[in-house]
Amino acid sequence: MIYGIGTDICDIRRIRETFERRGERFAEKVLGPHEIEVFRERFARVPARGIAYLATRFSAKEAFSKAIGMGMRMPMTWRACEIVKAPSGKPGIQLHGALAEWFDAKRLSAHVTVSDESEYAAAFVVIETRD
Repeated sequence: MIYGIGTDICDIRRIRETFERRGERFAEKVLGPHEIEVFRERFARVPARGIAYLATRFSAKEAFSKAIGMGMRMPMTWRACEIVKAPSGKPGIQLHGALAEWFDAKRLSAHVTVSDESEYAAAFVVIETRD
């Protein structure tokens, strides 16, 4: 059964401007341990790809927080929710700490998709109950 649905669209230009003002501190606030490594690799090769990656992760976390119905308040934090990629390329959600415990206690599972174009990143999340 569906527990919640969340969607978000994000202006990549706004993410780029914030990154230019705040530097890598901004990426470190939004991205989890695995994500920050991927971001650094992509940004080093092609900065625009790194920024697009950051924007898609920002958007997916916003969509996830809406789908679980709590927004950005504990136990939901930017770094406790990571958007990871399966070997097939399919995106998934990996949770950490108190957020993972809360999610498991509620017996929930998550599905996510992300997309980006030159100016926008978008994400859609569906949360289901496991039974």
